[in-house]
Amino acid sequence: MQKQRMMNIPPGADNPLNAAVSSRDRSTLDMVAQAVKHQQTMLAYQPVVVARDPGRVGFYEGLIRVMDETGRVIPAKDFMPVVERAELGREIDCVALNMGFRTLHENPSVRLSINMSARSIGYQRWMQVMNRWLKKDATLGERLILEITESSAMDQPELVIDFMARLSRRGISFALDDFGAGYTALRYLKDFLFDVLKIDMMFCNGIANDPDTQVLTQAIIQIAQHFDMLIVAEGVEQQADVDMLTAMGADCLQGYYFDAPSIRPDWLFDGGKGAVKAGMRA
Repeated sequence: MQKQRMMNIPPGADNPLNAAVSSRDRSTLDMVAQAVKHQQTMLAYQPVVVARDPGRVGFYEGLIRVMDETGRVIPAKDFMPVVERAELGREIDCVALNMGFRTLHENPSVRLSINMSARSIGYQRWMQVMNRWLKKDATLGERLILEITESSAMDQPELVIDFMARLSRRGISFALDDFGAGYTALRYLKDFLFDVLKIDMMFCNGIANDPDTQVLTQAIIQIAQHFDMLIVAEGVEQQADVDMLTAMGADCLQGYYFDAPSIRPDWLFDGGKGAVKAGMRA
């Protein structure tokens, strides 16, 4: 607001700054829509390793990527905040789920997590993708983990709880993603059926040198342990943080310290050995 006053720019809808942001958002939506239309999408895979045996992969996270008209790969963080609340976000979730199931079908020893928004729960096409693959091979669900962010889950917790109850009966596991970055009402944790809790990277990156964050993270880990969740620490980039998080009780670790997301994951060469069932202590 102070900058607006200094620049003498009115705060209304005709504010040129608002127009510029809106124009960028429309450009992003158009770019992603074209990528989906022309199937210019892929998954990048990042390993989630077992904390006390980092050479062993617990599972992989499949991260959606789209390509612009030049073939440049655009990470999800650059477009998901724009498309998430639009129907295009639901279409992206459908694409990611379909590619995830194809990966599981083609690689029987791999366990994979795929991101989704709670807004896709009532989206008919998303459920059609789910039903089509499980009809083809019902065992695929046993190797699929659906990641729902903390903020998305809390938009409509009752809807998420019912959705999870229905799909868990088909063997699918669930991860509560980015925990600590949103505003979860702790009372819902006992009603949710999350098998995995992923601690947001804001707590994990640099934790070895931050006593205050250590206290908060230890509390999160104790809560997850109480509800028998597999605990994943995200955004790990330093050996000191690896040692600290492992000592604190994290079951698995994920981050650039181990590997960046890749379109040519290790399991193309090693057969995906060592996958851990979500919900089980590593």
